[in-house]
Amino acid sequence: MPEAFPPAHPFDDDKLKEECGVFGVVGVSDAANFVALGLHALQHRGQEAGGIVTHDPSTGFNQARRMGLVRDNFTSAAMMERLPGGIGIGHVRYSTAGKKDKNQQTAIRDVQPFFGEFAMGGAAIAHNGNITNALSLRKELIERGSIFQSSSDSECIIHLMARSMGRNIPDRMEEALRKVEGAFSVVAMTRTKLIGCRDPLGVRPLVLGKVADGWVLASETCALDIIGAEFVREIEPGEMVVITEKGVQSHYPFRPAKSRFCIFEHVYFSRPDSQLGGRSVYETRENIGRELAKEAHVDADLVCPVPDSGTPAAIGYSLESGIPYAMGIIRNNYMGRTFIEPTEQIRNMGVRLKLNVNRALIKDKRVILVDDSVVRGTTSRKIKEMILDAGAKEVHFRIASPPTAWPCFYGVDTPEREKLLAATMSEDEMCKHLEVDSLKFISLDGLYRAVGVATGRDPNAPAYCDACFSGEYPIAPSDMIEQGFQGKEAAE
Repeated sequence: MPEAFPPAHPFDDDKLKEECGVFGVVGVSDAANFVALGLHALQHRGQEAGGIVTHDPSTGFNQARRMGLVRDNFTSAAMMERLPGGIGIGHVRYSTAGKKDKNQQTAIRDVQPFFGEFAMGGAAIAHNGNITNALSLRKELIERGSIFQSSSDSECIIHLMARSMGRNIPDRMEEALRKVEGAFSVVAMTRTKLIGCRDPLGVRPLVLGKVADGWVLASETCALDIIGAEFVREIEPGEMVVITEKGVQSHYPFRPAKSRFCIFEHVYFSRPDSQLGGRSVYETRENIGRELAKEAHVDADLVCPVPDSGTPAAIGYSLESGIPYAMGIIRNNYMGRTFIEPTEQIRNMGVRLKLNVNRALIKDKRVILVDDSVVRGTTSRKIKEMILDAGAKEVHFRIASPPTAWPCFYGVDTPEREKLLAATMSEDEMCKHLEVDSLKFISLDGLYRAVGVATGRDPNAPAYCDACFSGEYPIAPSDMIEQGFQGKEAAE
């Protein structure tokens, strides 16, 4: 049985953690197989747990929720036979709200999709994002008699739907989501309907696809590719779609607002073979590397990515600077997140268990290391030491995002602000702390140029959510403010 919460590896622990991934399909035979494949493609968005709900006229609603990876839980014929039906939704999870319970029996309660029986029939729901007023909603609902089964913020939606007087499930879902603050891309299902909705600012992604006579909703286009589905369009910010075998109906239940899509999806979260806003994620990351080379050139012999997320940016940096690109660090893809570290000696090897330096290539070279971000800085120091131990003459870090100085409250698991290196140090101070020859981050305007916006401060240009860099939160994090969180103005 897979571990509920595998021990964090030092390499993984110093990255912003993935959010969640959602997938739904209607109008196909054996929907569970499509959902399992889609979730496999979205595994990078969450590796803690996954779940699938389907409906079949002869058996009703069927559900399975498991801790661990999709490949370990949803590939056997026996499991798929337990999930019959032509409509289904699924979810892969990395918890960003709710407590992490190391007891697998209680942790399973937080695994989505969540299911509820209403007067007009059952419904299941899966959510990517974070509800920023979940604590106050939860308190109010409990005072009014609701009984919660999980610590997840997403369960609030089910309880709000239960208290709605809407005539059908889509109406109840609309009413529930109007009371929710924060970021959400939701897929839901009834016996015959597949429903998708994005929050008014469109912080989290959700796309619509077509496969044979059926329809698909997914967090990213790469999940459409794996099942041979055609990309139709993105669900618009603030849009709700209700899909049956007859087609797609679109509704706009929220007050219109300016889109604030998460810019870090372009930098790190989305798979490089996905499309975001009509742009290739891979090409955008290569553009980030080009902008970084323009802003922060340094004489060197090699440009090396910190694998794997730094690779496209490193290629872009190399192309723009003319400095040769090289795989100076090799990643061991077979170690996995559940690697057992049995002795103190092996634990002390740290990053070397997952990354190894190509010594013959690095020796006597001035090396530029390109990474997607610096969070705590612990991994960056270890990688620098490995490069120097291999005989490098100089080590220069180039980071394909601005300094991460603020926590995210919209579905990304970030450390508390005081644990973010950029929250307490300037760029020069971080350079001295990491003991590298130079350290440069791409500017926020440079990042905006790379994603196709002339400048990040142009009020007439399309805006992104860049709160983790700027401290400017487009949605007030109500619960955190009540707990004492102070934003940028207070910090200054």
